Amino acid sequence: MMRKEQSFEFAIIGTGMVGTAIGFLLKKAGHAIKAIADPSSAHLKRAQSYITGAVCCRYPSQAAGLADCILITTPDDLIASVCAEIVDGYSVKSKKIFHLSGAGGLDLLAPAARAGALVASIHPLQSFSSIDSAISNIPGSYFGVTAAAGVKKNSSDIVRDLGGIPIYITPEQKPLYHAAACIASNYLVSLMSIVESIYLSIGISEKDARRAYLPLVYGSLKNIEKQGCSNALTGPIARGDSGTVQKHIEAMARNLPGFSSLYSNLGMVAVELARQKGTLSPRQAKIMIKLLKGANNEHTN
Repeated sequence: MMRKEQSFEFAIIGTGMVGTAIGFLLKKAGHAIKAIADPSSAHLKRAQSYITGAVCCRYPSQAAGLADCILITTPDDLIASVCAEIVDGYSVKSKKIFHLSGAGGLDLLAPAARAGALVASIHPLQSFSSIDSAISNIPGSYFGVTAAAGVKKNSSDIVRDLGGIPIYITPEQKPLYHAAACIASNYLVSLMSIVESIYLSIGISEKDARRAYLPLVYGSLKNIEKQGCSNALTGPIARGDSGTVQKHIEAMARNLPGFSSLYSNLGMVAVELARQKGTLSPRQAKIMIKLLKGANNEHTN
């Protein structure tokens, strides 16, 4: 919900899924979206259906000249060049310029900072597969905020107007912060695709596999939420069942050798969690580590 303290006039540069959703939510919160810019006329037309009343621009500098806050919501590898184009085309002195990159620092906006703009990054810690899902998922999400002096409060206020919760990340911390986000989201999807591959290898369809494993995943996530990772760990490693782990290793090596190293490496992480939980004795841990390391060495040699 919009606070009454201050409202801004925004230009959204890049009308993909996230840019369009952010624009929609900011408008809903009471801010003015003065302009949107994108080289794709199809993207602009789609964005107009969500962000009514905004001037459509083909060039970033045109849109930037119509607003006091500029959100660069392009792909990461375009942020620096878009920023430079804006600075070359229009005065940005005292304007506020943001990008939404998770890994990129404020150096991407260095030309704007040198020209007198206040620069920041606000990165939504969320996964988006469509504009509508982004509109639904952004409220309640955490945002990694990296801000230059003078714009930290504004950055936090904008995040809160989106329904988000700001957490402050230094430029040096951003790559690790974003790596963690990628593991939590992108690599979770990758891991589930491996689960499906294993089920497919024993004749279970992708659709049935998904129906079977998703309740297990949801249950594990609920346990993590309530108890933390170490206490949420269950299964053969948590209880020191080396015989079952040996069967897993042998079956993976025979049928899906490409995933054997992953199984072993994740197993090593599980051993440490089981130690923290207190369900694995030092002797059991030693046996398990030897088993997993041996399997890993066999696969890599």
